Amino acid sequence: MIELKDLTKRYSDIMAVDNINLLIPKGEIFGFIGPNGAGKTTTINMMGGILAPTSGTVAICGINMEAHPEKAKSKIGFIPDRPYLYEKLTGMEFLRFTADLYGVDEDAFIRKSREKLEMFSLTDWSNELIESYSHGMKQRLVMAAALLHDPEVIIVDEPMVGLDPVAINMVKDLFRRLAKQGVTVFMSTHTLKVAEDVCDRIGIIHKGSLIAIGTTEELKRDAHAAEADFEQVFIRLTEE
Repeated sequence: MIELKDLTKRYSDIMAVDNINLLIPKGEIFGFIGPNGAGKTTTINMMGGILAPTSGTVAICGINMEAHPEKAKSKIGFIPDRPYLYEKLTGMEFLRFTADLYGVDEDAFIRKSREKLEMFSLTDWSNELIESYSHGMKQRLVMAAALLHDPEVIIVDEPMVGLDPVAINMVKDLFRRLAKQGVTVFMSTHTLKVAEDVCDRIGIIHKGSLIAIGTTEELKRDAHAAEADFEQVFIRLTEE
């Protein structure tokens, strides 16, 4: 579960995120969309404990991020849009490093690392240096690492960037399967079709404010565009 209360981030005279209130229940796939510069990544970085809010709170599975950051972060699988990787490590070494950060024991690591490498089609590359990986492979490796400790919440920024169509379908299916198991997925994306296909609800952020939230059908009603495609709905809501 994710709960944001009056979440705000100000940079001098710029209000990057303005008083967002949001409750995402267990097992929901929530899409977070908005124009460039709307505040998506700033919000995600506050949710992941990377950036401190100016005011307001983030709670992950009922744990206040500011008061108990390590405990809250232990519940999260965090997948940024531009992940930092130690390129002189092999894929397997990077997974072991990540597992050690989260306290995954050796037996569990052996089982889970093999499982995740196979899931993301990286088994044959597990002992190769990350610097030799393509962009899509690096993205898949970060996803594999984020799932090693069985997080209760996944926070992901632009999950499909650099992935081929087969990998995109695999990630979609993965998110749906995890949600059925009770994992909460918060996904920021510019790919409106992905949000429409996968997400239970979608929130639209514009100029730092959450301007609309609901299912795709509810958002179409809000935009008075029941017959329009979702791209037209998004444009109409963000131009008003």
